[in-house]
Amino acid sequence: MPEITFRKFAWSDVPAITAIYRHYVDETVITFETEAPSEATMADRFGKMLDLGHPVIIATEGDKVLGYAYASFYRPRAAYRFTCEDSIYLGPDAVGKGIGSALLAKLIEESRTAGFKQMLAVITAERANSIRLHEKAGFRYIGKYDALGFKFDRWLDIVHMQMAL
Repeated sequence: MPEITFRKFAWSDVPAITAIYRHYVDETVITFETEAPSEATMADRFGKMLDLGHPVIIATEGDKVLGYAYASFYRPRAAYRFTCEDSIYLGPDAVGKGIGSALLAKLIEESRTAGFKQMLAVITAERANSIRLHEKAGFRYIGKYDALGFKFDRWLDIVHMQMAL
């Protein structure tokens, strides 16, 4: 059985990460996007992060992409340049195997190396597993916004968590 490895993003990952993300857009409230982006859009997004030197990590088993994580600017204004927001997405069959925790640990390490000083997690409040993942990694609860997003005909709350890097 192949072992799970973690590596930097490669352009050949675009179809797999687009498919993984499409699942979350179409089936969950983890992301507030309501229409799945194309491969070209995803490539553009990831290209911008690479140009900025931001960490993008891919989890694989053999040749199969199991998931990915990245950290990029929390907001585009210059005063936020040392603050990043993390994102972690796993293929549905990779959930519950510790891959998310491993990706987050590697992302924290690479974000420090990239010069970020704070990492924020913006999580849909009903996603208790994502909140627990971040708590276990050392994030602290900052606050909650009520009814901030509307998807699948319902209002959704958002939790903010933070970790000093």
